[in-house]
Amino acid sequence: MGWKPSSAFADSGKIVFFQVGGAVLALYPRDELAEDAKLAAAGTGLGGVTLAYNVRERDEVDAVLAEAASAGATILKPAEDTFWGGRSGYFADVDGHPWEVCWNPHFPLADDGSVKLPV
Repeated sequence: MGWKPSSAFADSGKIVFFQVGGAVLALYPRDELAEDAKLAAAGTGLGGVTLAYNVRERDEVDAVLAEAASAGATILKPAEDTFWGGRSGYFADVDGHPWEVCWNPHFPLADDGSVKLPV
């Protein structure tokens, strides 16, 4: 399956989404991604990459963040509603890698957990 670019939800025109099999690769400007994760864009802040875990329901964002914290993760940004209609928050795993937990009503998950970009 090839890469299919989509900018359906790129508000600033700087973000692009690619369908990669059952996953989505999203490319953001480093400074905007760092700001969203509440990390410094330079130095020991953002390494340039975050991973996102998408959930099926809005309230799952808070539950997953709580579970991550109970397993030793550090909450970087508590769950909050987003300007684009979803909900997200960030945590750093025990090795310091940032993860986003996200509910996106525009990217529904299939039964197998895969994501399909809207056309």
